[in-house]
Amino acid sequence: MPTYQYACTNCGEQLEVVQKFTDDALTECPACQGRLRKVFNAVGIVFKGSGFYRTDNRSSTSSSTTSSSPSKPATESKPAETSTPSTPASPAPASTPAA
Repeated sequence: MPTYQYACTNCGEQLEVVQKFTDDALTECPACQGRLRKVFNAVGIVFKGSGFYRTDNRSSTSSSTTSSSPSKPATESKPAETSTPSTPASPAPASTPAA
């Protein structure tokens, strides 16, 4: 459950209350019965690491076509092609010279 912070407009008292999302906001100060207002602060969560930006999960082909396709060398795609397992090539059969 989230913790909400309130401040009284009359006496200035501040309080924190744990409430459900479905609960109604408090309107009356418990100290002076004045009007309460919700106080909004900066969010205390920071996302670090990969996977939080739009470009982190895109493949190299889609990102290369959008902005940097001319600057990428063609040799970058070669390791991906050679990394797939393949059967070893057998030597070509010796051909007999035609007379």
